[in-house]
Amino acid sequence: MIIFKNKAFKSYLVLTSFLLLIEVVFSILNHTNVLNFYLSFVKIFLLINIFSSVVGYISSLFKENVTKIINFTVVLAFSIYAYLQLGFYNYLGVYISLNTSSQFGAVKDYVKDFLAAIKLEYYMIFIPVILLLIIYIVINKIKKADAIKPFRKIAYQKSISFVLCAIIASVSSLVFYHLLDDRYLSAKHTTFNSKELFTNASNPSLFVKEYGLLSFAFVDMKNVGNYAEKSLLYDNIVHNKPIDETENARYIDDSLWRDLIDSEQNISYNSLNYVFINRNVPSKNEYTGLFEGKNLIVIMMESVNDVIDNEEYFPNFYKLAHEGWYFKNNYSPRNSCATGNNEFSAMTGLYSIYDTCTTEGFVYNTYPTAIFNLFNNKNYITNSFHDFTQAYYSREVYHPNMGSQRYYGAQALGIDYNPVYGEWASDEDFMEAYLKVIDEKDDENPFMSFLITVSSHQPFTTDNTYGNLYLDLTENTDLPMVLRRYYSKLKVVDNALGILVDGLEERGLLDDTVIVLFGDHYPYGIPLETLNIVLDRSLEDYENEKVPFVIYNPSLEPTVYDKYTSYLNITPTMANLFNLDYDPRLYAGEDIFSSDYSNTVVFPDLSWKNDKAYYNSNSDEITYFTDEVYTDEEIKNIDLNNRNLMAASENAIIVNYMEYLDNQIHIDENIKNSCLIEDTESEE
Repeated sequence: MIIFKNKAFKSYLVLTSFLLLIEVVFSILNHTNVLNFYLSFVKIFLLINIFSSVVGYISSLFKENVTKIINFTVVLAFSIYAYLQLGFYNYLGVYISLNTSSQFGAVKDYVKDFLAAIKLEYYMIFIPVILLLIIYIVINKIKKADAIKPFRKIAYQKSISFVLCAIIASVSSLVFYHLLDDRYLSAKHTTFNSKELFTNASNPSLFVKEYGLLSFAFVDMKNVGNYAEKSLLYDNIVHNKPIDETENARYIDDSLWRDLIDSEQNISYNSLNYVFINRNVPSKNEYTGLFEGKNLIVIMMESVNDVIDNEEYFPNFYKLAHEGWYFKNNYSPRNSCATGNNEFSAMTGLYSIYDTCTTEGFVYNTYPTAIFNLFNNKNYITNSFHDFTQAYYSREVYHPNMGSQRYYGAQALGIDYNPVYGEWASDEDFMEAYLKVIDEKDDENPFMSFLITVSSHQPFTTDNTYGNLYLDLTENTDLPMVLRRYYSKLKVVDNALGILVDGLEERGLLDDTVIVLFGDHYPYGIPLETLNIVLDRSLEDYENEKVPFVIYNPSLEPTVYDKYTSYLNITPTMANLFNLDYDPRLYAGEDIFSSDYSNTVVFPDLSWKNDKAYYNSNSDEITYFTDEVYTDEEIKNIDLNNRNLMAASENAIIVNYMEYLDNQIHIDENIKNSCLIEDTESEE
């Protein structure tokens, strides 16, 4: 048949076949197996059809050998991209996006660790490109269609090529457009609009499953630097419940806010006004003000997971955890920039933007609702500390924008550090330097400090100072070297905690200080199968994301909580415990001790987990932990609520909403005035 002699059509067939094969291999290796979702497979096939017909036509305009080179290069490039995405998803738990380009300069530091974590099976992604290379070599002397002389005329050949490719692209586009109808989404519980998902890749994991990795690459390129606001699902917004007329009621005067809504012409701002003002205002509870007037030290521990909960090896952490409040179901879900994004969420109580380094992409945003500003409003001395440089995150900029009165890096603290990747500063030196700053405090006001450690940061696979320092700790064990180095680094962290507690006690400050500890993320430089050697639970279904969360003060009754928590809840929980002036509606996180607490952890791909079930948004499957079962409608409602909060958080970041709202109604003063109204009413 003459059509199979056409160079453009042959290019189209080659590209379609091999790109589709790469998609299938990718989905199998990534355990999303697109073949289980035939509608997704059809959509991926159609999109590849469109791409292949366009590229096939363009490549056919060149000589035969050039055409083959173009086709091979496209297949090779996609193979490499798929390989990298497999690696990043395995290593970081997310698909890498071009919107994280602010971190690309630092990526070179992780290359060795990244490659060491690559699974051998991932190299199977190169099978299609190897097959294509073999085919091109073996069939290099295919007979030319000399018998069909008219076909060899250049003008005629180009006309046929154009018509064929135009028909393929047009038909595929029309069918695909029809399949963009919501009823063709594979996941029945998802609340994503099919067209919105395809346009913005709002949920990269679900996008890749529905439309394939090749399409994700193009949408990601389209969205570079273009932070499209997420749609808010107004039909699901439940108007705040009437305030219970009890002594625990939390009154907030919304009159200025409602006046703003009536006059605001900006749709983006008013959409957020509408969402936030209509959220429920939880009552105060028996824990409200428990720590009022005390000092607060929040410590985000680098790469610390619950391996550190070991009395034999790490007695200082164990003491704080088991003589204070220990939350055994705490998670630190990872984003594209695990440390920076999780730090951001801990400080603001908002979800970060999944596919970007939020603190870097929006470094000049201000957050009057951030934890520093809440304590500033109570006349605390607020500072933040980290024992490294600005190499990865611009903390000297965004910490003050969140209200930190001063940010201390390694240089400001006067501690030794090494700019070479892997040779971090000592957290022991860090705590000694921090205590000196406390000594310099000549103000009678209480203090609030946010500390970020570094010694337990990867690499764990190569020799380094703190990875080798305490190897004798595990000398008589059968642990692999990667875990022994991790234990050595954790020992540095544990010693630092001992220095801090002893230092506070010597200064007579311990009784009046609350210490909060949480891990920024699990040590993802260690393969899960290796971590499983020392963790007696499955690390599937995001159980690898479980990290410690501890609240300690000598006066507390030791308690282990089974509530499901995350870094998102730290700021609103502290606001309640310290009886700060705050509006609970302006946080995606919640006060853990509220009677309305949802007891749910939401992951960046909108999977979620609570005490009853785990819902996997990628597979659209739910696993139950109890006999209680959700209806399909209840699952959808949970998803709707989670989507609204995540979308509202992301939009608030994109448009710098918290600064806008504060400029319009002066959030702090408005809440103080509400408190005065409350006090007056209670006296009456």
